[in-house]
Amino acid sequence: MTARYHAEHVGSFLRPPELLEARTAHTERRLEAHELRAIEDRAILDVLKMQQEVGLDVYSDGELRRDSWMGALAEAVDGFLPERVQMQWRGPGSTTEGSRGQIAGARLEKKRRLTGHEVPFLQEHSPGPFKITMPSPSVFLFASYRRGITDKVYATREDLLAALVPIFREEIRALIAEGVSYIQLDAPQYTYYADEQIRAALQREGSDPDAMLAAAVAGDRACVEGLAQDGVTLALHLCRGNSRSRWIAEGGYDRLAEQLFTSVPVDTFLLEYDSPRAGDFTPLRFVPRDKTVVLGLVSTKVPDLESPDELRRRIDEAARYNRLESLALSPQCGFASVAEGNLLSRDDQRRKLELVVDTARKVWG
Repeated sequence: MTARYHAEHVGSFLRPPELLEARTAHTERRLEAHELRAIEDRAILDVLKMQQEVGLDVYSDGELRRDSWMGALAEAVDGFLPERVQMQWRGPGSTTEGSRGQIAGARLEKKRRLTGHEVPFLQEHSPGPFKITMPSPSVFLFASYRRGITDKVYATREDLLAALVPIFREEIRALIAEGVSYIQLDAPQYTYYADEQIRAALQREGSDPDAMLAAAVAGDRACVEGLAQDGVTLALHLCRGNSRSRWIAEGGYDRLAEQLFTSVPVDTFLLEYDSPRAGDFTPLRFVPRDKTVVLGLVSTKVPDLESPDELRRRIDEAARYNRLESLALSPQCGFASVAEGNLLSRDDQRRKLELVVDTARKVWG
């Protein structure tokens, strides 16, 4: 059996100014690595204390050792170039800019663990069970493949995915062996296949979005298949992009729900549901009843606090398509998927988490 947490969060927290300044100083070689690590440690202790005070069921280090949610891969694996796929962001300050993911331009070779350096500190200091997050292999079908560069090494996107799967699978095995009880794969790119504008752009470049979806599902399934263990939660998180309160994709889960929810053998799906762009709850009917669905009803993109009554109404609505006991509540994404963070304050962040915990306790006890 795996634990079921009704008050959840996705992982990343806003960085304190001291940490942002320290990382800049380290990048500019004005601060030694051990000095940066000491500042990270203090910041992580603060966010662990905050999570305990709020009453969350499962903890994280806020991804405070990372520049972005997906940055660890390029740092741990040789073969990436400092070039980036251009992404069209919507929302506040909408613009086209390079993704935090880097382009694969040579054969990928792992040089160290992706997240192993994050585990010991959490094992020593976390007040309770904690999660380790990482991007899913399927992310890199979008984020790291560019014709004219990647195809010189990996002829197709699927070939790149096949090279990534064993790297992530080995990382998950290592985390389980170390006693990590919650491992979350972040996979925002699934929702791109439901966005009509993105689908049209893929088709114009000669790609088949439905074939890419099938490949993504197969890759993520291969990443976790056979790794389930009692006491270990494997999770998959979906959103629509999250950087400085902006997003990339729009559209409900209908186009991908049956294929994804019934195929990838994880215990928990964390799903963005904080705005109309996420669609309705009807796709939840495809989630097997033994799995947990974490409803991301609380927005990390805006400071405004959601109505507790409206949250409870929406949970009741979701329970029409999946049983109430299998549901949980969380923010729709992290508060800082990139180090700069979303457009709200650390006080706003805390109030959002308090709302999640208070609502979950009233609904589930």
